[in-house]
Amino acid sequence: MAFFTHQVARGLASSAARSVAIKHVTIIGGGQMGAGIAQVAASTGHAVTLVDTSDQILEKSLKGIEGSLKRVVKKKFADKPEAGAEFIQSVMKNVSTSSDASSTVQGTDLVLEAIVENLPIKQGLFGGLDKVAPQHTIFASNTSSLPIADIASATQRLDRFGGLHFFNPVPVMKLVEVIGTSATSQDTFDSLLNFSKALGKTPVSCKDTPGFIVNRLLVPYMMEAIRLHERGHGSKEDIDVAMKLGAGYPMGPFELLDYVGLDTAKFIMDGWSAMDPGNPLFLQSEMLNKLVAEGKFGKKTGEGFYKYK
Repeated sequence: MAFFTHQVARGLASSAARSVAIKHVTIIGGGQMGAGIAQVAASTGHAVTLVDTSDQILEKSLKGIEGSLKRVVKKKFADKPEAGAEFIQSVMKNVSTSSDASSTVQGTDLVLEAIVENLPIKQGLFGGLDKVAPQHTIFASNTSSLPIADIASATQRLDRFGGLHFFNPVPVMKLVEVIGTSATSQDTFDSLLNFSKALGKTPVSCKDTPGFIVNRLLVPYMMEAIRLHERGHGSKEDIDVAMKLGAGYPMGPFELLDYVGLDTAKFIMDGWSAMDPGNPLFLQSEMLNKLVAEGKFGKKTGEGFYKYK
């Protein structure tokens, strides 16, 4: 009987999700990624509430969005400044801010988090919001490396939980990885796919495996470049030039590592190696660990594999 009741309840929840078109989005995290997602969603007519812990952070987020829109206007409305100003105004009207996530999610269709890559923090966030969000509301994480199922385990809406992994800078990058777990309902997955398309993005369907598609291929590639250099089989400069001219990549692996952040790369590899310590693709790098320990994270700190002024 308990099993039957559970199945009926889940069926009702899925039916609720099926009838929902994502019109209002709550984005948790006002950093570069969260603000970028908010900009794209607002630009495509969605009502967006951007949530963070302080008004100062949110004011900075809004300024960042407005500045990004001005750059868009310079290209799209070069000969029509008045139309460009109207465009910015209409987009900004779609964005509201709040430091109270619990009250915000009570009227939203999608909750999307873009906060620190820390599993307990993400679980705590969603576990709390699960108690106050409407039944139809879909939860999604923008994580690039953590298992979606582990984040979702803190909630009671496993069938209404998925991943939406955007790429930085969000207004420019066209790809969105849409991730479903073994418990994600098809209705939820379809809603996330359709939402991605509504944003003007190109979604790809992913399983809930380490790194999904892009990072699962990209991060081991960057790590192997470091190991190649560690073995003395190529200088970082030559490896970068080889991959740009030989493979047609816009950046070499060391340039890309500095852009992404060496601390971020190490965090991802630490997590993957802990999950699958026997996988040779996830082996640690002494050189990377040393640079991170010295606080040399790449472009954001002024030095990584290369020095920046």
